[in-house]
Amino acid sequence: MPAVFIGHGNPMNALLDNAYSRGWAAIGKEIPRPNAVLSISAHWYIPGTSVTAMPAPRTIHDFGGFPQELYRINYPAPGDPALADRVRGLLAPMSVTPDGGWGLDHGTWTVLRHMFPRADIPVVQLSIDRRQPAEYHFEVGKRLIPLRDEGVLIVGSGNLVHNLHAYAWGRHAAEPFEWAARFEAKARELLLAGNDGPLIAYETLGRDAALSIPTPDHYLPLLHVIALRREGDSIRFPVEGVDGGSMSMLAVRIG
Repeated sequence: MPAVFIGHGNPMNALLDNAYSRGWAAIGKEIPRPNAVLSISAHWYIPGTSVTAMPAPRTIHDFGGFPQELYRINYPAPGDPALADRVRGLLAPMSVTPDGGWGLDHGTWTVLRHMFPRADIPVVQLSIDRRQPAEYHFEVGKRLIPLRDEGVLIVGSGNLVHNLHAYAWGRHAAEPFEWAARFEAKARELLLAGNDGPLIAYETLGRDAALSIPTPDHYLPLLHVIALRREGDSIRFPVEGVDGGSMSMLAVRIG
């Protein structure tokens, strides 16, 4: 099974027919049908590692100020408690708490709604422990590699560049900031070269990285995904673009 990192961007992409949503739909059609999806979303960023373990996760509308139509969306995919247990086993002896109260946040369902519109594939979410350094999250990804052989699609959902302070709210087709374009280009270069070290130690990549990643929550899902790479895996960028000048919508497919 391939693994993918998705730049999910604005929650309104759940409703829109645009280049991003069409790209996500194309990924869903091109890959083998998964037995389940394990999502690592920027929006479950908590002081600890948890995994959703309920049979029917709720759809979480974790945003404000959007049209009511967006809040009416329900993505009724089943959960997979057995997969949650498998994840806990793979990550042992790391402490992973089975969770019954979270569900599917918008980093997950706004993307999966296009990839798998029938919502008939079980979905489990794994949290991002905000207390841990980047190396920890890369290690979590490495430990999840066996799931690829078990038909589980691992989806990291965030944004390579995510600076909301610089985002051009209400403007269309804003040109990417030079620092955003440079950092995305550097990240692509490192990804294609298989050079994970600087991507893990992203704080060493200078001012462009600091502007592109003012907080790590949207970047760390990328590290989970690139850790899943095996020798000979191809790297592709099935979705591209920069939204609002400061939000990279790049998708990265491994395998």
